[in-house]
Amino acid sequence: MDHRIHQLPQQVALNPVKKSVVPSSTVPFKDFLTLEQKELKISKHANQRLNERNIQINEKQWQLIGEKVSEAKKKGITDSLVVMDQAALLVSAKNHTVVTAMNREEATNRIFSNINGTIIINK
Repeated sequence: MDHRIHQLPQQVALNPVKKSVVPSSTVPFKDFLTLEQKELKISKHANQRLNERNIQINEKQWQLIGEKVSEAKKKGITDSLVVMDQAALLVSAKNHTVVTAMNREEATNRIFSNINGTIIINK
């Protein structure tokens, strides 16, 4: 086994490959960052709870929840309770992830801890 250090050819070191970056859209960078943040992720646990409890949330409602969670995050909220007509969701605004879900009736007379913000959606 050869333990000597091998030098790279000078051509490789002197002529780095230049790649040109062409933007694929005309969305400003600031807006591009906020676009990704509006889409919520749903944890495995939350997905199970949504299915077990037969909680139906349509695409328009998910989009609204995502927008409100983004707004909450901008205000410094890290963990939020989202209260809707049919459900209550615990959402990590920091990770933009739904942590768990329950029917609205299940959320009645409960105490929610480790949250620092609440979002109420009446639609």
